[in-house]
Amino acid sequence: MRQFSLAVLGAALAVVALTCVVYEPALRGDFVYDDAYYVRDNPFLKSADGLRRIWLTTEFPDYFALSTTSFWLEWRLWGNNPLGYHLTNISLHIVNALLLWLLLSRLRVPGAYLAALVFALHPVNVESVAWISERKNLLSLCFALLSTLSFLRWDDETKRPAWYVASLAGFAFALLSKTAVVMLPCVLLVLLWWRHNSVSRQQLLAVLPFFVLSAAMGSVAMWFDAHHSVAGEVVRHDSLLARLAGAGWVAWFYVAKAIWPVSLSVIYPRWRLDPSSALVWVPLATFGVTCLSLAKNRAAIVAVLCYVTLLFPFLGFFDISFMAYSYVADHWAYVALIPVMALVCAGAARLSVRSGWTHAVVFIILILLGVNTWRQSHVWHDEETLWRDTLRKNPLAWMAHNNLGNVLLAQGHTDAAVAEYRQTIALRPDYANAHYNLGIVNFRRGDFDEAAKEFREAARLKPKSAEAHNNLGAALANLGRTNDAIAEFETASALAPTWEEPRNNVARLR
Repeated sequence: MRQFSLAVLGAALAVVALTCVVYEPALRGDFVYDDAYYVRDNPFLKSADGLRRIWLTTEFPDYFALSTTSFWLEWRLWGNNPLGYHLTNISLHIVNALLLWLLLSRLRVPGAYLAALVFALHPVNVESVAWISERKNLLSLCFALLSTLSFLRWDDETKRPAWYVASLAGFAFALLSKTAVVMLPCVLLVLLWWRHNSVSRQQLLAVLPFFVLSAAMGSVAMWFDAHHSVAGEVVRHDSLLARLAGAGWVAWFYVAKAIWPVSLSVIYPRWRLDPSSALVWVPLATFGVTCLSLAKNRAAIVAVLCYVTLLFPFLGFFDISFMAYSYVADHWAYVALIPVMALVCAGAARLSVRSGWTHAVVFIILILLGVNTWRQSHVWHDEETLWRDTLRKNPLAWMAHNNLGNVLLAQGHTDAAVAEYRQTIALRPDYANAHYNLGIVNFRRGDFDEAAKEFREAARLKPKSAEAHNNLGAALANLGRTNDAIAEFETASALAPTWEEPRNNVARLR
């Protein structure tokens, strides 16, 4: 027993050590992408009533209250030092890998430890770990794994209520961290079927409260997304048929990245899905045929069911704001790819019993995964590195051009920034932020005519932007058009009643 315990401890420490090594570059990373919005410059984290506003108001752009609370607590420890947040993210990822090992072991899945190692070292997970704002992914999976483990203990141990309550509470915490795990109740049903060959009425009733929680929090998340992130903007114009065909593309895309994780990017090229073309339906058809071919392999069917179920919120049937840039993202695969990894590792474990050379192959694969993760972690070092890497892999990523322009403008490279903004508009003429940014540059240069033109276009494309209306008013004021300027300031004030600047501008002109 003592030797067994030491072996388990050594294996766990190996996961910890290897994960720390491959994610070491991430520790030197800065706040990137929307980290400034969610952490560095987030007034909710700094205000005295921040927790109340996080939990009890609809001011924040999403309702991932537990994740935001973790930032609120850490702000009091690290402030604007990104190192502490990175340490927490990496620690949570390690905990998730160890919990995955426990879960797969309880499910008697061969190669459980190997699956945990692959999960810990896989490059696709870098986006969720190295990107501070994706703390929500890490926390939601952590609580989802704890919930599943507790549920299985309840199922094993003569239905003890304490384990059931712990499981339900864990799922609630997972949803409050991020609703990416909203499909967990379906996964629980699949696991029950796998363990017992059927699902009893008692088990169905036990899972029912999980579905109620899922529906409630899913509705809340959709409301926040519609009123804040999307806010009336058209994310995608695809028909239902196009989205159905696209689901096959999405499903295969993540499987491909799990098996061959190269050319990882923050923004992948956005597919054109024409449902009238037979070729568009090939991925969905081949995915269906592949599933049918696995019908006799019960473990494979369970893995595929869990994979598709967990991936369902991101298959394209629901509008998510990020889909304006790409239909796929690495951080959407953090939870969904676990069944795929478990299935492959189980196959490798069974094969290793028959072939000794399998160990060498697995060892090489783990090294390659770790090296690739170490390299990918460097991409998240700073804003310029991130967006240049994105554009190297996807030159048509208009949002990356705009964000790189912001970096260059902050560095004082105005002409280079303007070139990036103009490239953004060339790729996406209706992107309000690029017009707004060009307005800022022209305003600073004293070209108020051009500034007003760009701000007006930004306000037209994004009518609820108080900043665009306020800055248009400032440009018009500098052109001597006082009445027009006052009208724009008043519009900005109506859109953002708590913002004092537009009211002050009106008072100054009157």
